[in-house]
Amino acid sequence: MMAESAAGSKRIIHGGDLDAARAAFPGAPEPWVDLSTGINPWPYPLPPIPAEAWTRLPGRAAETALREAAAACYGAPSPDCVAAAGGSQALIQILPRLRPPGTVVVLGPTYAEHAAGWAKAGHRVTEVMTLESCAADVVVVVNPNNPDGRIVPPEALLALAERQAARGGWLVVDEAFAEVAPECSVASEAGRAGLVILRSFGKFFGLAGVRLGFLLGGPALVREALAAVGPWAVSGPALAVATAALSDSAWIAATRRRLAEAAARFDTRLVDAGLHVTGGTSLFRLIDAPQAAGLYNALGRAGVLTRRFDYRQDWLRLGLPVDEAAEDRVKTACGMFRNR
Repeated sequence: MMAESAAGSKRIIHGGDLDAARAAFPGAPEPWVDLSTGINPWPYPLPPIPAEAWTRLPGRAAETALREAAAACYGAPSPDCVAAAGGSQALIQILPRLRPPGTVVVLGPTYAEHAAGWAKAGHRVTEVMTLESCAADVVVVVNPNNPDGRIVPPEALLALAERQAARGGWLVVDEAFAEVAPECSVASEAGRAGLVILRSFGKFFGLAGVRLGFLLGGPALVREALAAVGPWAVSGPALAVATAALSDSAWIAATRRRLAEAAARFDTRLVDAGLHVTGGTSLFRLIDAPQAAGLYNALGRAGVLTRRFDYRQDWLRLGLPVDEAAEDRVKTACGMFRNR
């Protein structure tokens, strides 16, 4: 099934807009429980930040240290295969400008900014439901997928990258949530012809405000991306925080376990509330509910913000609650909605 995308011409809904939520549900209790994003609610503890990180322009040595830490953390062959930018969203918008306009296939439904970014740059974008027999200059796959957690096996992605390279094309793999599913990552193959990988720092490390993302690819593409983002693309404080976090293998391993346990516990609470968990990752859960619109509003009135989707009226995505009180608020609101 294929559909030409119009994502470049319409407003894309994102999570995290508490100002809009407060306006829509003025009587909701404070503080809000924001479950509308897939951001780790237990962030990496901020390390000491040198004073000069705030007062001087970022130095080349600090950027090199970050690229080395990212390559080691993600398993990329070399720092020369890593470019850093002010968020993976910036790279999503830059990538389409590094190729002449052509054809793009996006495996959907998924994060809408991919289709929008390619369309705005003059490419013809089509959304497909399967990768079988798809042919385009660029193929985009989010893996694990947002919002349903679908995973395309690495061997299938690498075979597709080889086919894309043979035609002078790209396979773009967005691994924004791959920290919680490292077995699905193809980052160790960064540098292969035709393969472009995106990684997001803020989601797994719970520091979305740092605004940091990475492109993994061949050294020539990395140089192009670095030229496109320009000098000092990552702030001094972000360089310090991210270099420490990416190097903290003990915290990373413990956090993977913590998120998996929290997601399993939250699933139990959601099922107890009469909901059907249909997918997700350990950073977010997707529920399938025939009355999802009504449930979204009921949760909103209870001060719980979730993520809805215009293309699937029966889906709601929920991030992980930070504590038992937040879990209870979700379960109570769901139970009241079901028993109304």
